[in-house]
Amino acid sequence: MYDWERRLTLADTNRRSFPFEWGLEWLDPSWVNSSLDSPLDIIKNYSSLIMEDTEAWLSAPRMEEENYQDHVLTFQTPTPGPVAENNIVRCRFYPSRNSRTAVIVVPQWNAGSNSHTGLCQLLAKMGINSIRMTQPYHEYRNLPGAERADYMLGPNIGRTLHATRQSALEVLQVYNWLKKQKYTDIGIVGTSLGSCVAFLAFVHEPGFKTGVFNHASSFYSDVVWHGMATRYVRASLEGNISSRDLRKCWAPLSPWNYVARLKNHYRPHLLITAAYDLTFLPKYYKAMLAKYRKQNLPSRTVTLPCGHYTLEKFPFMHLDGWHISSFLKKQLN
Repeated sequence: MYDWERRLTLADTNRRSFPFEWGLEWLDPSWVNSSLDSPLDIIKNYSSLIMEDTEAWLSAPRMEEENYQDHVLTFQTPTPGPVAENNIVRCRFYPSRNSRTAVIVVPQWNAGSNSHTGLCQLLAKMGINSIRMTQPYHEYRNLPGAERADYMLGPNIGRTLHATRQSALEVLQVYNWLKKQKYTDIGIVGTSLGSCVAFLAFVHEPGFKTGVFNHASSFYSDVVWHGMATRYVRASLEGNISSRDLRKCWAPLSPWNYVARLKNHYRPHLLITAAYDLTFLPKYYKAMLAKYRKQNLPSRTVTLPCGHYTLEKFPFMHLDGWHISSFLKKQLN
């Protein structure tokens, strides 16, 4: 299984290393202390201040330029940037008959346009509406000519913070849109990087009835630093920032830091991991479960006998789809 996982992880030939950048221009100025001496100190202080008030950092504003036509919802991102293509969000809605339930689906990093469409179609057949997000710098939102979503996750510290927050805010805006359309029971499912985004949205919006976090992990930075799929990102980070400082800089993105919030608004949710994962290493997932136990929170978990990329192969993709859909069906009934 490890050999198969390595072959699949290393199969892409278009991965490339970008130069390390602090990306201070991507930070929200509301939390920036520009009197500090170094870029590292500025970003560490920025993230520390955010962690004192994540409700404000992840408070979704009103949706702008909203349009829904032919099962496609478009709107302007709440945190626009210099890449014009990325500033318009387009989500596809998969309707189901006679149902007031809905699920927001957040695909993985570098997902293609067909990713998770099968899951959405399955949910529709099961009587659950779904709406599939397109994450920042993916598909039509990417830079012209770019083959991968390197602007969402990369060795630019500030831009990675900005893009992941952007994705979570967009999810929360879609949640508000679904409520406005009179959907009463709303869940969320995210995969890999989408799992992280979905978790941020889930813990900050107690109205979500349930969630599934497919490839769950603890620290955002540790996945990037130690995962095989992001080894080329680490190649640019290493020598410019330590793994300890990176964890502090990207603290607002880490599910680990939000587990305690579930105590006040606990809802049943499912964590899925892969036993042979070389990208989201199992030790981080196990640490996450230990934190659930320490917080006296119930944890519903599934460990599949595959890896990160082998999960996309038969029969594991069908096992994964069955666990996701059956759990959501039970919780949203």
